[in-house]
Amino acid sequence: MPNNHNSIVLIGMPGAGKSTLGILLAKELGLDFVDTDITIQVREGRTLQEILDESDYLHLREIEEQVLLSEDISGKVVATGGSAVYSDAGMVRLKQFATVVFLDVPLEELRKRIGNFDARGIARKPNQSLESLFDERCALYKKYGDIRVDCDQQSLQQSLDSVLQQLQA
Repeated sequence: MPNNHNSIVLIGMPGAGKSTLGILLAKELGLDFVDTDITIQVREGRTLQEILDESDYLHLREIEEQVLLSEDISGKVVATGGSAVYSDAGMVRLKQFATVVFLDVPLEELRKRIGNFDARGIARKPNQSLESLFDERCALYKKYGDIRVDCDQQSLQQSLDSVLQQLQA
């Protein structure tokens, strides 16, 4: 792995496959697995959508940042929430201890995978479109990713193989 890190952090849009691919990657590499969205939900006792409904997207991002700054990621594959990249402090910390992998999926494919965008628990500005969110976040994913994996037109196994190949390069 680049930088001799023993952890891997997956970043990317909602629907990019971070959680699904993360579990397979952890199994392949013999590492533990953490999904920060689940950590948030367990810590808060509510779903992401309930947090958004009861407060706003900025509150969810604050909670997410607390998790990013406190979670033990040593020897783990970490699937982050799509909005993790809004926390500069959180991403700097993750990059200190892990190789960050950006799972890059085109907008049209994300649209198919996400389904009901409004009920998915996505931290975004009120009435922000998927297109606008995609454009805003892609620049951040590219900024923080040590590795970019193009997941366009790839099966889950092909994406896993691509991640493993780039981690070994």
